[in-house]
Amino acid sequence: MKRNHDHSYKQLFSHPEMVRDLIQGFVREEWVKELDFSSLEKVSGSYVTDDLRDREDDIIWRLRWGDGWLYVYLLLEFQSTVDSYMAVRVLAYIALLYQDLIKSKQTLSDGRLPPVFPVVLYNGEDSWDAAEEVADLIVSVPGGLGAYRPRFRYLLLDEGTYTETDLPAERNLAAALFRLENSRKPVDIQRVVSSLVEWLQSPEQTSLRRAFTVWLHRVLLPARFKGVEIPSVTELQEVKNMLAERVKEWTREWKEEGLQAGLQEGRQQGLQQGLQQGLQQGLQQGLQQGLQEGLQEGRQQGRQEGRQEGRQEGLQQGLKSERRMLARLVKRRYGQGMAESVSPLLQGIRELSLLESVGEWVIEYDDGQVFFKKLNEVAGR
Repeated sequence: MKRNHDHSYKQLFSHPEMVRDLIQGFVREEWVKELDFSSLEKVSGSYVTDDLRDREDDIIWRLRWGDGWLYVYLLLEFQSTVDSYMAVRVLAYIALLYQDLIKSKQTLSDGRLPPVFPVVLYNGEDSWDAAEEVADLIVSVPGGLGAYRPRFRYLLLDEGTYTETDLPAERNLAAALFRLENSRKPVDIQRVVSSLVEWLQSPEQTSLRRAFTVWLHRVLLPARFKGVEIPSVTELQEVKNMLAERVKEWTREWKEEGLQAGLQEGRQQGLQQGLQQGLQQGLQQGLQQGLQEGLQEGRQQGRQEGRQEGRQEGLQQGLKSERRMLARLVKRRYGQGMAESVSPLLQGIRELSLLESVGEWVIEYDDGQVFFKKLNEVAGR
């Protein structure tokens, strides 16, 4: 899956529109205003050595900066796991790039080298805690020796840290990608895909539409809908139509499977524990009353109490399984935080029919706060 993810990202960011929106939407620095994005061009393999060509998941672009032909090279690293020494790696790649520029005589007229803007685009689940400045990885030394410590940093774009308010509100393809990466509910995916269908309609955008379609089909949808067969699609409009048709069906199937599993588990555990307790209590009471009359009476009473306690235990186990299944549905629908908030409320509900109603609300309410308010009203009675 990681390989598919990295390759799909390479395809997406092989389009100048994605690079333009990434810089304009997420690099909030003054020098960005001087970039001529109409001059964006991807650096071909003929510009770089075999060492850099082996970095097949990296993409290098160049564009004009200001009035002259000063080039800015963009080096994008697509990482799904944290690399503690990323600053050293990127520094090494840029050194190789500079060597190529010198070798191919692409320096400035005065012999100086063009600036390089390194970006690390991270989409992993763990928080990024690696140093962004290479000097932070080197031991500090007293005196003048510290002046020789290399200084270099990259820009980190950690997709998982961006909330909805952090993302550009206007039309931005990179922000749409981030929203899809951070989506947890089917309705969120549907909303972003609808925007992409609207934005990418021209024939010149066919390749970019295809790149988004492939990434959605091979990477995002299988990750969000585990165990569900994703139909084959070739266009974004087909993805939009498929989601509109399938999301409700998938959600209903998950609920039914969860209910059946919970009830079956509750019945089995209730029957086993009821039989064991009934036999044990019947024997104990029969021995206490002694001899034949006590033994006979104890057996009868043990069977009766065993059945009663078995039914009660079975009900309790059924409730327990139903609560556990609902917690999983809430987590998948609204996130871990909401699952933790509703757990005490679910524990207070002791009617199986009411828990089944709660399952219906999980499907019915897209807004987690509306669902929580409804559950709180019922559980507080």
